[in-house]
Amino acid sequence: MTDIQKNLFTMQDLSYRDFHARLMPTIDKDTIIGVRTPLLRKYAKENFKEAKYIDFLKDLPHTYYEENNLHGFIIEQIKDYDKCIEEIEKFLPFIDNWATCDLMHPKIFKSHLQELLPKIRVWIASDKTYIIRFGIGMFMCYYLDDAFNASYLGMVADINSDEYYVKMMIAWYFATALAKQYDDAISYIEGQKLSKWTHNKTIQKAVESYRITENQKAYLKTLRL
Repeated sequence: MTDIQKNLFTMQDLSYRDFHARLMPTIDKDTIIGVRTPLLRKYAKENFKEAKYIDFLKDLPHTYYEENNLHGFIIEQIKDYDKCIEEIEKFLPFIDNWATCDLMHPKIFKSHLQELLPKIRVWIASDKTYIIRFGIGMFMCYYLDDAFNASYLGMVADINSDEYYVKMMIAWYFATALAKQYDDAISYIEGQKLSKWTHNKTIQKAVESYRITENQKAYLKTLRL
């Protein structure tokens, strides 16, 4: 067992592991140590500052779920855009669950949004579930506010996948778009431009959101298929 693995096991919470394992049916419970996210983030910062991460980032694939999350938290802290993209490209093919996929939001991306767009287009065109999901997540995280362009909605709507974790992310994206860019996003619901499952899941998630007005929720309910 590596030093990093040993350190992760010192933070183990078995009840948390059992709870968390039920949320991630795609991975083996035996590969989940059970480390709470705040502790893991703190550990990532400590390793990054001490420059211990270099060999760790090269050591793919990892054995444990928490090692993958640690990997993602370290990538988030990289301040050089090109280096950050390089490490993400290496890591994405090894992601095997929605939680690890969704935790990475590199801070450096905020100042490189134009450069990031071509990468996102490549990611959402992948045939790998979590690479596609990551690309959609980047659209949701960075391009629904000041950097919004209505054409991005079409790019996400055009993704053709039967994978549950892709369809769920598309629904999450459009529910968030309805909260932030309602006038543009509602046309995709009115026009039934999403698959039936994704369409209805989008409405469900939007209706559950506190950022959608009551009038908007009432109207969305009339658009269920």
